[in-house]
Amino acid sequence: MMLRATKISLVIAIALFYTLIVFNNLNDYNTNYQFARHVLMMDSTVPGNHGMWRAMNSPGWHTAFYIGIICWESMVMLLCWVGSWRMLRHRAGSGATFEQSKRVAIAALTLALLMWLVAFLSVGGEWFLMWQSRTWNGEDAAFRMFAIIGIVLLLLVQPETETQP
Repeated sequence: MMLRATKISLVIAIALFYTLIVFNNLNDYNTNYQFARHVLMMDSTVPGNHGMWRAMNSPGWHTAFYIGIICWESMVMLLCWVGSWRMLRHRAGSGATFEQSKRVAIAALTLALLMWLVAFLSVGGEWFLMWQSRTWNGEDAAFRMFAIIGIVLLLLVQPETETQP
């Protein structure tokens, strides 16, 4: 039962983390909007780089990207809460029952990993050359979150035993 409690607790912790992310992005919209805006404009990358043709200077695109990120984070948050609730309800069930209860949480954590890998590390980091910026570089934070969520997902997908002591 302890391993199941660990899995449930970690999914709840990720749900709480995403709840705070969504709250902060809505409560203090402009702060992280500025981050997205500067990354998309590539205005703090290495001067004279040959990738500047990729820059997006339209406030409409900045807003669309940022709202897309908030929606993505909101979906992860909701799926983590639903997934943890399902796991909590089936924590004393058979291995097969608990295994099935993990599906939503697995989807949530996979969606979270894709956000950090695709949106932040790939699109922001490589396409918009965020790695070149000393001011608007979120790659360390994105990698940290990718690693944390990845570890939780690896633990979560460990097969369940048929009976729990």
